[in-house]
Amino acid sequence: MDGAADGTRGQRLLRRVTAGIPAEDSPITHVAQLPARSAEFGEWPRWAEPSVVRALQAGGAPRPWAHQVEAASLAFEGKHVVLSTGTASGKSLAYQLPILTNLMTDERACALYLSPTKALGADQLRSVSSLELPGTRPASFDGDTPMAERDWVRAHARWVFTNPDMLHRGILAGHARWSRFFRRLSYVVVDECHSYRGVFGSHVALLLRRLRRMAEHYGSSPVFVLASATTSNPAEFATVLSGVDCTAVTEDASPRGARTVALWEPPLLKELAGENGAPVRRSAGAEASRILAELVVEGARTLVFVRSRRGAELTALAAGRLLSEVDSSLPRLVAAYRSGYLPEERRALESALLEGRLLGVATTNALELGVDIAGLDAVVVAGYPGTLASFWQQAGRAGRAGDAALVVFVARDDPLDTYLVHHPAAILDKPVEAAVLDPANPYVLGPQLACAAAELPLRNDELPTFGGEAARAVLDSLVADNVLRRRPSGWYWTARDRPQHDVDIRGSGGEQIAVVEADSGRMLGTVDPGSASFAVHPGAVYLHRGESYVVDALDFEAGLALVHAEDPDWNTMPREVVDITVLNTLQRNDYGGVSVCLGEVAVTSQVVGYLRRRHSGQVLDHVALDLPEQALRTRAVWYTISADLLGTGEGVGRAPGSAGLIPARVPGALHAAEHAAIGLLPLFATCDRWDIGGVSTAWHEDTGEATVFVHDGHPGGAGFADRGFAAVFPWLRATREAIVSCECPTGCPSCVQSPKCGNGNDPLDKAGAVAVLETVLGALRQHGVHHGHLDD
Repeated sequence: MDGAADGTRGQRLLRRVTAGIPAEDSPITHVAQLPARSAEFGEWPRWAEPSVVRALQAGGAPRPWAHQVEAASLAFEGKHVVLSTGTASGKSLAYQLPILTNLMTDERACALYLSPTKALGADQLRSVSSLELPGTRPASFDGDTPMAERDWVRAHARWVFTNPDMLHRGILAGHARWSRFFRRLSYVVVDECHSYRGVFGSHVALLLRRLRRMAEHYGSSPVFVLASATTSNPAEFATVLSGVDCTAVTEDASPRGARTVALWEPPLLKELAGENGAPVRRSAGAEASRILAELVVEGARTLVFVRSRRGAELTALAAGRLLSEVDSSLPRLVAAYRSGYLPEERRALESALLEGRLLGVATTNALELGVDIAGLDAVVVAGYPGTLASFWQQAGRAGRAGDAALVVFVARDDPLDTYLVHHPAAILDKPVEAAVLDPANPYVLGPQLACAAAELPLRNDELPTFGGEAARAVLDSLVADNVLRRRPSGWYWTARDRPQHDVDIRGSGGEQIAVVEADSGRMLGTVDPGSASFAVHPGAVYLHRGESYVVDALDFEAGLALVHAEDPDWNTMPREVVDITVLNTLQRNDYGGVSVCLGEVAVTSQVVGYLRRRHSGQVLDHVALDLPEQALRTRAVWYTISADLLGTGEGVGRAPGSAGLIPARVPGALHAAEHAAIGLLPLFATCDRWDIGGVSTAWHEDTGEATVFVHDGHPGGAGFADRGFAAVFPWLRATREAIVSCECPTGCPSCVQSPKCGNGNDPLDKAGAVAVLETVLGALRQHGVHHGHLDD
């Protein structure tokens, strides 16, 4: 198929989903045509076992691509390697070739495969098992593995497919039972490693160090092979994550079909008003449902990526309703797929999608990193997924068989999404960002060192592996708290019970809250305690498998949320109030009336109520709640502005460079600037806006000036505030642009309103926020600050 034909296919699908929309009301803000790319082939390496090559060829790889050969050869030579190329670039073959060759030529060798999701691990196990190579004995060891099979896996499996959670709690914690496996461990695969960021990534980095330590204890030294979506500085990131020096392979030699990429901003609904009379934009989920229905009618195989489990359920339900109006047989072609389903439910959906019995699937990122689905005609990304790496990973699912395809990015009612659809270069032309993780975070390092000591006493010469002096300081505190005992030979675990089951590597903060139907006692699902006040507060609407429930009670001590079945025509949005105290200023830069700081802070937050909103966005009412306060010690970035620069100083008026604000406007201006800055930080810090929070005040006790704080939402910080401090100029510049780009007159959720605001998004001053940000940016420019990593 030639390039022209490729281009028209995606355009034809785009015309279908915009049919009937008048040109003046078009939601499309930009359309890009990404050209096709030809393959560059390599030759099968001479070291490769012939039976492995024949099996891979029979499995659909007649010739390897150049990057596959390069990465496979580095790994076979014993070098740690990270392969960072696009979706559908055959990263699996790059580690299968050396590992299977090793398993076939050394009957004692073993390998370990780690993936962030069960779906991906199951898919890779299927891929290896289908090669039917005798004696390789691949097997799964995860939460879905029946207890009866686990002993066989420990005793006989040679390539074990698992995830970080099971490695942490089920393998390392019981390492003596895995001694055969550890003695023979030759390779460790860390798949989709770009997903290991923030607190979870920091835990996984230390978990991989515990794994290497255990392998060394049993006499092996495995080669690490990391696979990643295209990411910035892959060698540096992979080295920090794994703890070993990694060589990067980044030149993607795989073929790619042409893609039409459309940026889509849902329209404002003039007939509806949101909070404080703000205009309401048609939701990204509603737009995605309609697009999905149109594509299914067209016969196009489509994935819709939605930000939340609830959103995936609602999108599939809404698309099904639309399709039922066309043909009663069409709704069965659409389904939702997300984590939290039972194993047999996930397998049935994966099978139906692979076999084409499903045409449209609404999913969370469970399928971003999940099943290897080929031949999709379209991908709809409903809401920015948090990173450019994830966006291109999701978009890469379209046209995976080399055919042309359509990608539609639908903006949510959110400052970052607004910025992106009006600044296409920020999403289409910028290099993907580096993942952020901080293995030295004491709130992560402490529990990980406790686990390591419980597995094997920690020796002094091992401390450099875990962070050197940072590790020593944390160990001293663990000894002071009687968690560990110090002896001349090292640090020892003192308790009878092992700590692994009490350490949650995904950073959710402890034991899960069980969601239980009060009438039947049936457990519907779980929610982590850190988000329970938001997700299952009394009165919250909880969605499971397309069924709606309303929360009756939340008991933190019992770890229980009781719900009853109900299908209201509204949803809920929690509201919190936050207070912040500066504990320690680590860095401070002064710019003549503006200071930018990074430091440690104490944050006190409390969910105080929730909004009930119709699905259109219309606000019905506000309901008060009485939930306990939550305390958090973390890191924050903040900036202060002098009264003179605000324009509120005595006798200043509209001094050159000042914002020219009267005192009454300052709280609303700072408040609006804070909300927008929280919304835009994910563009620079690879986080979600729900991973961070903020506070703004016209006068803060600890700074003595007007101050805007943005803080990490995890104990000890996850590196997000640090990235904001490092990129303060482009971050605040993008924040200003997002506000200016929004077409609303005085502020809405697309620019300065926040879904979490405990003050009911009042006061907010959109024009004042622009004035404040222009003043701050002007002060930074005057002192030579023009750059950040986005500019570079």
